[in-house]
Amino acid sequence: MNGLDAPYDRLGALPRELWLPGLVTACGDCGQRLADLHAWLAALDAGALPDAGHDFGDAVAVMPLRTVIGELDLPTLARGVPALAQQVLRTMLWHLDRVVDAQPRLSREAAIRQCAEDFRAEWTLEKSGWEEALALMQGLGDLAHLRWDELRGRLTSREWREAQRIGAMLAHLQPLADLIRALGRAHHHPQRPPARSPQPALQDAPLPLVVRETRLPDAPGELMGIRHSDRIERMLGSEAVQMRHPVLHKLWRARLAESRLLTYQSEAVLIEPVPDPRGRARRHATPQPERLERGPIILAVDTSGSMRGAPENIAKAVVLEALRSAQREKRGCLLIAFGGPDEIIERDLCPAERPHEGIDALLELLGQSFDGGTDVQAPIERAVQRVRESHWRSADLLIVSDGEFGCTPATLQHLEDARQELGLRVQGILVGDRETLGLLETCDAIHWLRDWRRFAGDTPQREAFVPVHTPSLTALYFPNALNARAASTAARRGG
Repeated sequence: MNGLDAPYDRLGALPRELWLPGLVTACGDCGQRLADLHAWLAALDAGALPDAGHDFGDAVAVMPLRTVIGELDLPTLARGVPALAQQVLRTMLWHLDRVVDAQPRLSREAAIRQCAEDFRAEWTLEKSGWEEALALMQGLGDLAHLRWDELRGRLTSREWREAQRIGAMLAHLQPLADLIRALGRAHHHPQRPPARSPQPALQDAPLPLVVRETRLPDAPGELMGIRHSDRIERMLGSEAVQMRHPVLHKLWRARLAESRLLTYQSEAVLIEPVPDPRGRARRHATPQPERLERGPIILAVDTSGSMRGAPENIAKAVVLEALRSAQREKRGCLLIAFGGPDEIIERDLCPAERPHEGIDALLELLGQSFDGGTDVQAPIERAVQRVRESHWRSADLLIVSDGEFGCTPATLQHLEDARQELGLRVQGILVGDRETLGLLETCDAIHWLRDWRRFAGDTPQREAFVPVHTPSLTALYFPNALNARAASTAARRGG
């Protein structure tokens, strides 16, 4: 039977998209073309060119096209993207078969050169800007299931352009990437490698660091009040107007001589890590427990109207980095986007059976604008339900919000039960200026993005104004409002 079907029995090993380009053979040999297509497809998918012997039966015509493919670095672009590799082969064969159309107007050699240049021009335009886009998409999931039209449609959509904009911000949010890496409780990770000789290693190791806060009076910083001094550069405007007054300038000079000018009083706070002299003894006495990390991630993302602007950009960046990390390290990632009452979206970003649905869910979130109210009861209750399932039992919960919410005692109790029974850890990313009771009572640790205003536009600013020196305003001014867990969370932050 194979003899009767030869050479067309080789079509079975090829994707259907290459059947027609393989059968239409105006240049070379049909049987060898069908055989060589499989080698070309495997090589491009691996990011390389096949052996020169795979020339479709016409080495003279194929060699210039092969050279152009290598010069444009199309194998690297097609690595791990079968749809792109198939498109390269389809266009290559189309231009190869057009050699006969250019004859006898052109000689065969000139026709081959013309087709190679046409192929170069087409793919120079086609691949423009795709290197960065494919690099980002390859970090978000398996591209093997996508057809060429689906791949091209995603990379030209408005949602994908938003994903590229958000992806560019991740370089400025490295602490978030480190936080996401440590989420989950699937793998044991020792705090430090065991030393062969504990005592000498402990003596030679550098001292651990402790954060020291130094207050610098009269240095540029937070305004503390008004005082008398002779600092002209700090005097109030009411004092400055006296300098040019025909009579009051005498009073101003007298007040200057007596250091009685009304001036602003400011204070700078220098926060720096310094060696802790007692840290080595504490490290020797206290065994370092193993840290659990790299497990499934449950993301609860606040999509309320108060998150518009910079908080929205940061929240989307967290989701993007979480999916990239989950795909890279083969762990689960569940998104729970919440707004007002009955406004909750739950999507598995890393489904094993349908990986394209994870990318679709991400693009859907990145393409929408945040709006509505804030109701965190339902997402937390849902997260507790999912963490009791076997697939998510070793997951950690990460809440991304500006903190403008609160929780009922019943919800907090369900969360506490999950902590006690399952070891659930709840992390919070604060995209705002103060820790609210909702965050303090919910999270085990809160990570404050102090300069979150930098990310209000399409590109991060170099610096942004920070109106408060600490997010722990609730703990500072309303300490009696904190329950035991909120007080413990604030204490760990130094609030």
